[in-house]
Amino acid sequence: MTTDASLLTVPFGSDLGRLALALRFEVFVDEQKVPEEIERDAFDATATHVVALVDGDVVGTLRVVFLPEHAKIGRVAVRAGFRGRGIARDMMVFAMELARARGESRFYLTSQSDKVGFYERLGFTAFGDEFDDGGLPHLAMKTY
Repeated sequence: MTTDASLLTVPFGSDLGRLALALRFEVFVDEQKVPEEIERDAFDATATHVVALVDGDVVGTLRVVFLPEHAKIGRVAVRAGFRGRGIARDMMVFAMELARARGESRFYLTSQSDKVGFYERLGFTAFGDEFDDGGLPHLAMKTY
């Protein structure tokens, strides 16, 4: 890791899990205007949730959904005042290492189109046509 953030997995229903959901709401619903009804879904209950803590505060989060065909990483969010510090990159590396420890080697995500370069630097390749998700243009990306 290259940031001052502590990374850990948290149960969905824990206090830290609820703070992670609040951060997702802040970033996706309040800031990016993603409709609230699509920000949360059934995968939240079974996903592995990662949080980044700085000085005891949840400043980043993502989730990994383990599917038969791949590990799907999503809901990557970092609080506005903490962006540009490498927190998202460190969370991604942490999540991929967790998945690899479980035997996973195939990763998939859908990236907001303006974030594709970030994921390419982590080894992902975009494929397919751009599509709308929550009112924002996205591209599918994979590592296999």
